[in-house]
Amino acid sequence: MIRSRLRVYNGPAQDKSSTGLTLSEPNRHRVTVPASEVFAVLGDAVQNNRVWLKDFAEDEITIPTDLYDVILAYEHYRRPSA
Repeated sequence: MIRSRLRVYNGPAQDKSSTGLTLSEPNRHRVTVPASEVFAVLGDAVQNNRVWLKDFAEDEITIPTDLYDVILAYEHYRRPSA
C-alpha cells in the first residue's frame, strides 16, 4: 500500500529582496497585509463554518481604531429591534 504524505503549502517561493519583506526575530510570526486581502476569505470561511477558524478564535488581532468604531456601529445597528 502506498502511503500518502501531507505537506503544508506556503505559497509560491518569493525572492525576499524583491518584495521588501524583512522579518526580524520578534516579528517573524507577524505579517502586515491590506485588510482587503483577508475580508473575502474570512467572510467565506465564516459563512461556510470552516473548522480552522476555531484554531484562531482566541488569537488577538490589531486593527485601526476607526475600523473598530465602524465594526461596533455595524454590530449595534444590525441587531433586530426589540
